[in-house]
Amino acid sequence: MTWSFHSAEELITAMRDGAVTSAELTEEAIARIEREDDVINAICVPDFDRARAAARDADEVRARGENRPLLGVPVTVKESYDVAGLPTTWGMPQYRDHLPAEDAVQVSRLKAAGAVVLGKTNVPLGLQDIQSFNELYGTTTNPWDRGRTSGGSSGGSAAALAAGFGALSIGSDIAGSLRTPAHFCGVYAHKPTLGLAATRGMVAPSEPALPVDLDLAVVGPMARTARDLALLLDVMAGPDPLTHGLAHRVALPPARHDRLGDFRVLVLDEHPLIPTGSAVREGLNRVAAALADGGARVERHSPLLPDLTEAATLYMQLLISGSIARFPIESLERLQAQATGLDAVRLNAMAFSHSDWLRANHGRELHRRAWRRLFTEFDAVACPITPTPAFPHDHHPNPMERTIDVDGARHPYFDQLVWAGLATMPGLPATAVPAGRSPEGLPVGVQLIGPMFEDRTPLRLAELIEPKTGGFRIGQRRTR
Repeated sequence: MTWSFHSAEELITAMRDGAVTSAELTEEAIARIEREDDVINAICVPDFDRARAAARDADEVRARGENRPLLGVPVTVKESYDVAGLPTTWGMPQYRDHLPAEDAVQVSRLKAAGAVVLGKTNVPLGLQDIQSFNELYGTTTNPWDRGRTSGGSSGGSAAALAAGFGALSIGSDIAGSLRTPAHFCGVYAHKPTLGLAATRGMVAPSEPALPVDLDLAVVGPMARTARDLALLLDVMAGPDPLTHGLAHRVALPPARHDRLGDFRVLVLDEHPLIPTGSAVREGLNRVAAALADGGARVERHSPLLPDLTEAATLYMQLLISGSIARFPIESLERLQAQATGLDAVRLNAMAFSHSDWLRANHGRELHRRAWRRLFTEFDAVACPITPTPAFPHDHHPNPMERTIDVDGARHPYFDQLVWAGLATMPGLPATAVPAGRSPEGLPVGVQLIGPMFEDRTPLRLAELIEPKTGGFRIGQRRTR
C-alpha cells in the first residue's frame, strides 16, 4: 500500500492504529522524491538523514504513549524559512553558504508538534516572482505539465504536495505566494489574517531574524485537504514568544456556520483591470453551483463591495513601496515615462515618500471598514486567484516586459496579481481551494476570502464544498 497521497489526518490515524510507522512513511516519501523529483525539482535542499532520525524519534514517542498534533507526519518547508544547519538563500547565489544557527519560529513549531521535516522547497530569486526558478536550484516544474510553472513564490511546496512528497508544507504569501501555487498545482493553501502567525526566521539571508510585524506578508499552511489546512494552522497560529511570552496559542472564533446551507457567499468573476480567463471562470462557476446546491445563499453583486480598481491601486502602492530596497531605481524616470496603467502605479510607488505611504495606508483603513460592512451581509467572498491556470515557463530577465495570455489577449505580467491583492491589501484571510480542471487538464483554483481573524470561516467553507468540487485529484501527471 502506498501512503504518498493520504492526508495528514489519515496518516496520524494509521500510525495510531499501528498500520504504519513514521519511519516507513518517511522512507516511502524519500524514495518517491529520489525517483521523481529530478523532473519536478521541488525539493531543493533535502534533509533526509535528519528526517530518518526524527521519524525514529516520533515512533519512540508514540510507543511511550505520548501524542502531538503532527507526530510522525512527513512535511516540507519553503526554502525561505531558516532551518538550523541548512542553507537559507532565497535563491540568491551570494548566500549559497548562509547556514542559520536557529530554526524559524514556525519550523520550531512544526518540530515541537512532532512533524518530520524532509527538506526545503524551491523558490524564485528573492521570492519576487510568480514562478519558482533561480540560478542556484534551477526551475520547479508543474507536476501536471512540466512545460508550465508551479507558481511562486511557494511553488516548490505546492509542487511537492501535488507530487506526493509529504503531506503538508509551510509557505508565505505577500502577492498570492501561497494561493497562486496552490491554484496552479491543484492543492489547498490558506493565507492567514495579517499578524495571526509569527514570521520570525522567514527572513532574507541578508537580514537578522527579528520578531517584527510584517506589512502585507504572512506565513501559512499548504495541504491536500481543507481539514489538513486547519490542522496545520492550529500549529502555526499565534504571536512570537519573544514578544508575547512562552504561550503562543490563540483562540480564534469558530466558523460562523457548520452547515453549508447557512453560508452567505458573494461570488466575483470580473475585475475592471484584467479579464478572467474562461477556464478560471468555469472553475468559479463550479464552486458557485456547489454552494447553491448545498443551500448556501449565493449573490453575484453587492453595493457593499469596495472599489476593485482602488483596491488594486492601494495594494500595488503598499506592496512596491514596502519592497523598494530590492528594486533598481537608476532608470526610474525613464521607466515612469513609458509606463501606463498598473505598471505606472508600481513604478511611481518606488519613489513613495513617507507621507505618500501614510495616504495609501489611510486608504487601506477605509477599505477595511468597507470589508467589515460587507461581512455583516456575507460570510465569504469567492473569486479567482489569478485569471488563468498555470502558464508556460517565462524566464525573460526583465519581468516588466513579460506578459500573460488571457484567452488569446496579452496583458502585463504583474497585472495578474490584482485578485491576490484583494485579500492581501486589507489583511484578510483567504483559503485557496481546487475547483476542477481546465479543458487542457490543468488544475484551477478559487479563493474564499473571509472576515479578519475569522480564519475558521473560509476554512470550514472549504471543507464543506470539498466533496462537491472534488478537492485534490491525483489524476494523470505529465512529468515526462
